[in-house]
Amino acid sequence: MSADDLLAALDPEQRAVATALRGPVCVLAGAGTGKTRAITHRIAYGIAAGVYKPNNVLAVTFTARAAGEMRTRLRALGAGGVQARTFHAAALRQLGFFWPKVVGGAPPRILEQKAQLVAEAARRVGIAVDRTAVRDLASELEWAKVSLVVADDYAKAVAAVDRVVPGGNDPLAIARLMTAYEAVKDERSVIDFEDVLLLLAAMLAERRDLADEVRGQYRHFVVDEYQDVSPLQQYLLDQWLGDRHELCVVGDPSQTIYSFAGATPHHLTTFAASHKGAQVVRLVRDYRSTPQVVGLANRVIDATRRAGGPAPLELRAQRPDGPEVRYATYADDDDEAAALAAAAGRLIAAGTRPSEIAILYRTNAQSEAFEEALSSAGIGYQVRGGERFFARRDVRDALVLLRGGARSADPDLPMPQSVRDILVAAHWTAEPPATRGAARERWDALNALVSLADELAAGTPTATVADFVAELVERAAAQHAPTVEGVTLASLHAAKGLEWDAVFLAGMSEGLMPTSLADSPAAVAEERRLLYVGITRAREHLQLSWARSRMPGGRPNRSLSRFLKPLWPDEGRTTAQTSPRREVSDDPAARRIADRLVDWRVEQARQTGVVPTRVLTTTALEAVAARGPRTLEELAEVRGIGQLTLVSVGESILQVVADAQASWSGEKNSSGKTC
Repeated sequence: MSADDLLAALDPEQRAVATALRGPVCVLAGAGTGKTRAITHRIAYGIAAGVYKPNNVLAVTFTARAAGEMRTRLRALGAGGVQARTFHAAALRQLGFFWPKVVGGAPPRILEQKAQLVAEAARRVGIAVDRTAVRDLASELEWAKVSLVVADDYAKAVAAVDRVVPGGNDPLAIARLMTAYEAVKDERSVIDFEDVLLLLAAMLAERRDLADEVRGQYRHFVVDEYQDVSPLQQYLLDQWLGDRHELCVVGDPSQTIYSFAGATPHHLTTFAASHKGAQVVRLVRDYRSTPQVVGLANRVIDATRRAGGPAPLELRAQRPDGPEVRYATYADDDDEAAALAAAAGRLIAAGTRPSEIAILYRTNAQSEAFEEALSSAGIGYQVRGGERFFARRDVRDALVLLRGGARSADPDLPMPQSVRDILVAAHWTAEPPATRGAARERWDALNALVSLADELAAGTPTATVADFVAELVERAAAQHAPTVEGVTLASLHAAKGLEWDAVFLAGMSEGLMPTSLADSPAAVAEERRLLYVGITRAREHLQLSWARSRMPGGRPNRSLSRFLKPLWPDEGRTTAQTSPRREVSDDPAARRIADRLVDWRVEQARQTGVVPTRVLTTTALEAVAARGPRTLEELAEVRGIGQLTLVSVGESILQVVADAQASWSGEKNSSGKTC
C-alpha cells in the first residue's frame, strides 16, 4: 500500500495518529475505536514515507495474542520487519543477547512456576502455608517486584497505598519472605519472569555501551495498553528511550483493571506533563458495538466522573442500531446457566458461530455451572485461561506430522488440502464427532489448525505446507493461538482485549460484581471499570443477568450489583424473562411428570455421588415435563437436553415420563368412571 492509501483507510482522528510520526504522542483510545488499526497504520505510514526503517521500530504490548495480531496486521500493511513483542518477550531476547557479554555463559533458567520456591522461602521464615496461601504470597512477591518495592521498604509501601497484606501476615514477615525467596532462587541458579525485566533494566542503566547499542537499534517505540504499565515496565522503557522522546503510547484509563498486580494509569494520565510538547489524540468513534451497547457502557463508566474521578472518554457508536440490551433475573445459578446455554443455542441455530459467543463472569469458580449447562445442551465450549493451545499434546503431535508432511507435500495440491490430508493421521475428520469430551476437544483443536490453513491460503495463495508450519512455529513462540470453534467461557479479566458478536455477562450480583474483596473506594472503582470492559466486549448482542440464590431451593438472599441498580429495567420493562418459565405449573399431567422426575433425579444423584442438578438441571427437567417426549429423538429436541444426557440417562428419563403418563391416565380414567 502507498502512503496515501494507508491514510485513506483511516478516519480523521486515526489519521491524526498515523501522521504524528515524530516526538511524543499520546493516544487516548476508547474500547472499539480502532486503536490497533491506528498505530499499525502509523508504523506502516512512517515506513512508506521514509521516516522509519522497519528494524528501528519496537512495538510493545501486554499479551502474546495482541503482539501476534499486531505482527499479522503489520505484515499485511507492508511493514513485516517491525518487531512487535510483549515487554517480557522483548526483554528476554535482549537479556539473552547481553548476558554472555556482561556475566558470561548462558542466562539462568527461568522459573515456569514459583510456588515451590515460595513455599520453601515461607518455611524458612516461619510462615505457615497451604496451596492457596502460596499462590497469594507469590502474587504479593510479584506485586512488590513490579512496583519496584524492595524488602526494606515493603512495610512503608503497603501502608502508603492501604494494601491488604495476604493471609493476615505482618508486613515485616512478608519483607523477610522477600529476602528468603531471593536467597532460594540464588541457591538454585534460577530467575523468575519479573527478574527478566529487572536484570535487563539494571544492565542498561549501569552499562552505557549496552544502552547505546539498544538505543541505536530501536529509535521509535510504540506502547499499547499503556494504562496497564507497572513501575518496573516503565523503568525498562525509560532505559530503552534514554533522553529521547520518540514514543507513542496508547491506552484508556477506563480500562485499568490490573491495579492489584501493580499496573497503574499514572504514566498515561501524566504523559503530557512528563513529555513536553506531546501531541494528544482522542479516539472515541466506536466501530465495534451497536449504539445500544455503547450507550450502556457510557452510562456505567460515567459514574466514575460523578464520583470525582477523571472524566472518561465518551464513546460514539458508528454502527447501525442493534437489538436492545437484555436483562434477566433467575432463581438460582443452575437456572441462570441453563438459560444462558439455551440462549447460546438459539443464537447458533440462527447462524451465529459458537466462537462468536462468550459467557463472561467475575471469578473462575463460576465456570463449572456453565460448562455443565453447555455440555448438557450439546454445545461445544472452550474455557479461556486453561491449558495453552500450543502446549496441548494433540496440537504438538499435529505439528510433528505437519513438519514431516511439509517435506513430501504435493506442490500441485492446494496447501489447505495437503494440511487436511496430513491431519487425518491425527484423527481429524471433515465432520465433528457426535460426542463431547476429549474426542471433541481434540477435533476442535485440529479443526482450528485447518481453519488457520484456510486463512493463510486466502491471504497468501502461494503459501506451502512449509510456510504454514513456519506460521505455526511463530504463533507457538508467541502463544498466538488460532480460534477454536466453541462458546468461550472466560473471566472478565481474561476477556480483556477480545470481542464477540454476543456476550452474556453472568453473575451480576452484589458480592460478585463488585467482588466482596473490593473493600476500598479504589478497589470498587476498579470493579466498575471491569464491568465496563465486559460490556464493551459485545458487538451486537448483550445480556446481563444474575441469580437470586446460589443453589436450587436456596434462600434468595442475593441482591443486584450496585453498579446496575440505577440502570436495570423496571419489572414491566424487562426485556428478558425474569426467571425460567414454570411451564408445567398449570398442567396437572405435566406436574405429575415433573414430580416423578424430581424423585428420580434425587435417586440418581445419590447413586452417583453428585448434586441433583448435575444429573438434570431444573430448567431441563421442567421442559421435559412440559413436552412429555416419547422417543429419544423427541427428547433430543427438548431445551437443555444434550448429547451427554441422552447417552447416559436418556432411556431412563423416557421411562419415568412413560410411567408418569400411564399413572396419570389411569387416575383420570378411574375418576371419569366414578363421576
